[in-house]
Order: sequence, then C-alpha cells, then structure tokens
Amino acid sequence: MIRITLALMWLLHWLPLPVLAVFGRALGLVFYVLVRERRHSTLTNLRLCFPQLSPAERSALARRHLMTIGRTLLELGVWWWASPQRIRRLVTIEHPERLAVRDGRPLILFAPHFAGLEAGGIRLSMEFTVVTVYAKAKNPVFDRAVRRGRERFNKCVLISRREGLKKVLRPLRAGMPFYYLPDMDFGRKESVFVPFFGVPAATTTGMSRLAKATGATVLPVITRMVGKGYVVSIGEPWQDYPTDDAEADARRMNAFLETEVMKSPEQYYWLHKRFKTRPLGEKGVY
Repeated sequence: MIRITLALMWLLHWLPLPVLAVFGRALGLVFYVLVRERRHSTLTNLRLCFPQLSPAERSALARRHLMTIGRTLLELGVWWWASPQRIRRLVTIEHPERLAVRDGRPLILFAPHFAGLEAGGIRLSMEFTVVTVYAKAKNPVFDRAVRRGRERFNKCVLISRREGLKKVLRPLRAGMPFYYLPDMDFGRKESVFVPFFGVPAATTTGMSRLAKATGATVLPVITRMVGKGYVVSIGEPWQDYPTDDAEADARRMNAFLETEVMKSPEQYYWLHKRFKTRPLGEKGVY
C-alpha cells in the first residue's frame, strides 16, 4: 500500500500547483468529516486558544485548517521530486540577505509548524547544507522516501528525533544551519510550562540551550502559502537571546509564535495535540 501511495504522489507531482491545491482542499474536507481524532484535537486546540470565537467560527477555521493540511499532503511529491527550477518558481525567499548575518557563528533557523514547513525546508536546502531533526516513519519504505526527498539537495543531514539534540551539536558547530522545529509538545522532560495563547503548554527549552552551548544566532523562518505558491520569510536575528533564564526564553518563543499565527491562523498545525502534557494534577484536555 505504501508503494502505491508513493507512486500516486509521484504521478501527482506533475500537476500544476493550483490543480493540486483544489484536490488537496477537497481531501482536507474529507479528513474533517471522517478523521474524527484529528478533527477533535483541532477543535479542542481552537477552543482553548480562541475562546472568543463562537463554535461556528471555530468549526469554520478547523475546516480551513484541514483543507490546508490536505493540500500540503498532496504537494509533498512536488518538493520531493520536482526539478530545482520548478521549486524556485513556486517557493520564493523573502529577505535572503538575513541568512548572512551570522558572521561565522552557528545559525539556528527557528521554523514553527506552519503548513509550508516542507516547502520551506526543501527550498532552503537548495541554498546550503542544513541539518534538521525529523520523526522517523514507522514504515521503512516511506521513511526512505522521506529521507531521499529531503536529502537530495546539498547532502542535507537528517537526524532522528530519537537520537536527541546532542547529535545536532557537531554539524551546527561545523557551520550547518539547523532547521529547528521546537514548537510541539515533546513531553515533560526538558520542558517548561509557559503560556501559548493563555494556556500553559509544555514547551521545550532546546533552542535556548543549543544557542547558549554553541553561541548560535537565531533567525525565525516562517513559510506560508501565498497565492499560487509559497513565501519563506526570513525574520530579523533575535537580539539578547538566549538569556540565563530558560523559562523566559521559552515565553519569548511562544509569544513570538502567537503573533505569527494570527497572521494566517488556518495555516498553523492545530491538528497536533499541543496541550497533551499537562501540569501535574491537571486533567487532560483531549
């Protein structure tokens, strides 16, 4: 079944992106209706983060979100198999000059979980060798496809999340920018509870610790769907970061993320169980 799925993805990648977008949004509506667990986690996150919205408004936002996710799934083949020329046409980089601000220092690219994450990562890997952490797929055939798709430019380095951040230190210090996705619930270990849209969220201190250990510069990188393609927006380097207070650094990360989410709320990964880990004594929300 996985091989058939991959073959279908390869065939679909030849279609124009606007056509894939139509099919992808339709697929997202099917997810909303049939995939109860993801619909529930999405609606729960939206209820917690946007209590000011009515149930109807949250349902509409959830549908738009899953339509966005459906689109990204159908577009994976484009990023894994399309020509470099086509990818450059579809994905533009805004403020690429900011990638040169590090002056020889290690560089952490803070890339939150927006829908364009895959497109942005592939596009940046065409410019230089990056290192990133990924969740290893259970199926070995699919895992090989993921690795080949993400490693095909500049011999990018993929490290399994199971190996931990220590594996990142050597390539980061060697000059490889680290495409880092720290805005998920990774459990209680090495996390602090800080607000995310007013809700205590288990937030990793990994970015602060890595920046402190390596002297790295942190640049936020947000990839959004815009029109018929994607834009990778390179933000200004974070000043006075990290501090000696890991919790304050985590608060800063979440506050920054809230601002970015509000610019395109349907494109953030609400289907992830962001509040699964709760403070001791507090009941689960899902």
